[in-house]
Amino acid sequence: MRLDLFLARYFPAPSPVAGWSRAAIQKMIAHGSITLNGGKVKPSARLRARDRVEIRSLPAKETSLAPEPLALEIIYEDESCIVLNKPAGLVVHPAAGLRTGTLVNALLHHCPDLLGIGGERRPGIVHRLDKETSGVMVVAKHGQAFQSLARQFKERQVRKEYVALVWGRVARERGVVARPIGRHRSDRKKMSSLRIGARSREAATGWRVAERFAVGAPRDRFAWVTLLRLTPLSGRTHQIRVHLADEGYPVVGDRVYGPKPRSLTTLRAEDSLLRDFPRQALHAERLGFGHPRTGAAMEFYAPLPADMQNLLAWLQARGADKPAISI
Repeated sequence: MRLDLFLARYFPAPSPVAGWSRAAIQKMIAHGSITLNGGKVKPSARLRARDRVEIRSLPAKETSLAPEPLALEIIYEDESCIVLNKPAGLVVHPAAGLRTGTLVNALLHHCPDLLGIGGERRPGIVHRLDKETSGVMVVAKHGQAFQSLARQFKERQVRKEYVALVWGRVARERGVVARPIGRHRSDRKKMSSLRIGARSREAATGWRVAERFAVGAPRDRFAWVTLLRLTPLSGRTHQIRVHLADEGYPVVGDRVYGPKPRSLTTLRAEDSLLRDFPRQALHAERLGFGHPRTGAAMEFYAPLPADMQNLLAWLQARGADKPAISI
């Protein structure tokens, strides 16, 4: 096993590297703060029986997360969990260069006891939504709830349903995209579909067509927009966005995996609501899980936000080609 993976996976609290991300551990190995058999090695160095790992010095952890009185749209709350509707534009947790203005900062103001639950940088966070994705999320309020919810996500017992507007006319009525996902080979901020291996993990996304809309010149690639309902069967970073883009149907407004606005040349000036949609038109509409204390089945719903409602109404006013099957 790789040295960095071993430290990240098998050293829980109270070990010196507990709570550090794999990326942070890789930096410490590269700088010589963590050595193997007395020598400096690469993070990818393979461990063997009787190898000696030494942790010489570690930088001080940043633990001061500031509570902030930011607005939260809470759908449900009890002593174990908080279910909320995250708006587009809100980052879930602090990261390098971003210490304030996140969902975690707002949660710490609402519930100060969250600090330290499941990690110092991501207290209570058992899953994430991308910054520009809106919708329903669940947050754990104590350690037992965190473990229960994290296990349900890991074992794929959580039921998730998303709504997306995508470029193109999706011809089939339903299907599943099954393609492994890993970090992009040249752009570390992006994900991409890869062959199964050390760099990728299996991923699958179910989908079904709700409506289709003609919006441009008949032969243009972006002459159609399709409304999809999606059920991710795994939980990889950017999974839905990557899978749809790979199928040729990128999410409307996705500046990372979709077309640039300047390439949408056949859309008219009056189509600016669609052409210039300011974020990916992706919304986490439903989330179902077992209550972390009682196990009772729970399901929560977050309605489409105003920006997607307005875009959908504009598309529907132009006329829709609905699917042949009932959904």
